[in-house]
Amino acid sequence: MVLSKYLPLPLQTSFMPKKKTTGKKGKKSPSFFDAPALEFLKTYLDNPSPTGFESKGQKLWMEYIRPHCDTIFTDNYGTAVAVINPKADYKVVIEAHCDEISWFVHYITKDGFIYLRRNGGSDHQIAPSKRVNIHTDGGIVKAVFGWPAIHVREPGKEENPSLKNIFLDVGASSDKEVEEMGVHVGCVCTYEDSFMQLNNRYFVGRAIDNRIGGFMIAEVARLLKKNKKKLPFGLYITNSVQEEVGLRGAEMIVNRIKPDVAIITDVCHDTQTPMMNKVAQGDIACGKGPVLAYGPAVHNNLLKVIIQTAQRRNIPFQREAVSRNTGTDTDAFAFNGGGVVSALISLPLRYMHTTVESVHQKDVENVVKLIYETLQSIKKGQDFSYFK
Repeated sequence: MVLSKYLPLPLQTSFMPKKKTTGKKGKKSPSFFDAPALEFLKTYLDNPSPTGFESKGQKLWMEYIRPHCDTIFTDNYGTAVAVINPKADYKVVIEAHCDEISWFVHYITKDGFIYLRRNGGSDHQIAPSKRVNIHTDGGIVKAVFGWPAIHVREPGKEENPSLKNIFLDVGASSDKEVEEMGVHVGCVCTYEDSFMQLNNRYFVGRAIDNRIGGFMIAEVARLLKKNKKKLPFGLYITNSVQEEVGLRGAEMIVNRIKPDVAIITDVCHDTQTPMMNKVAQGDIACGKGPVLAYGPAVHNNLLKVIIQTAQRRNIPFQREAVSRNTGTDTDAFAFNGGGVVSALISLPLRYMHTTVESVHQKDVENVVKLIYETLQSIKKGQDFSYFK
């Protein structure tokens, strides 16, 4: 299936470095992310990369990171890995996943309406009245999630949105007309919502989970190159596919890289908004820094290095307990390849798996800083064993 060609949108001026901002001594204080980085972030987030169809977004990512690494390779299913010091024996991974949740065309009715199946954890409750792009071999077909008007719904007997009753309308009158538009069972569908900035503070959009992670690890590579930092090991900057359907891309790539250490970044739930339960979900807040996870998959000695680095560099951080599994690619790295020393650095996010996922810009900066500084705290051939 060919995804439609992405047409770059102009960079919003509010994302440009603030030239008039001054520090304590009146010197200019540029934005942490430069203008090209922010332009890439917008383009990368708006480009559709549904699970199983990530290649177009991966091409954007590889184009951006290429000047900051020594070599790049990909695997059969589309995971992309940029490498610094590829000849080094000791290997450290920093990883994110690039896929976004979406829908598959599942059934087309005789009168031209379309029912769907999830591709990943798509939320049926947010679907009604959303605009959708159906990706076909001939390009994008526009569609909407229809829903009965409030005037015709019987009070007390209203149905909640579910996979049984949400449907797409492409403006067709028959299944034959739908097929003539190029739409068939198996076509993938994505929301068309795009990137925005909220109150000059939050980055907002669909698929921030977790293409923002791909942006952050690429920024780590850019800063290493910009600041001429030499690492005593091979760094494998890994942007994995198919996390949203069971960590599949990470499971595949860990066996190819065979790393010694893996630092994973993904998103976690901000719990400060209405209808969130802190007793169940913990006390996590956007704007208060990266979140460090405790759980069986997280190696305590690597976590200790990360915490000490944050404290030494005055990088704010939060903590969460994750019980059995992290639910992220950390599990795929920790429990494969003979057991890779792994840790998770999460970015607090509001409204996960909606089209208005929101993250605080300062948290994005601090995740990049924490990974960047932690890499410089890891020694060549470092032994993280509990029994040394």
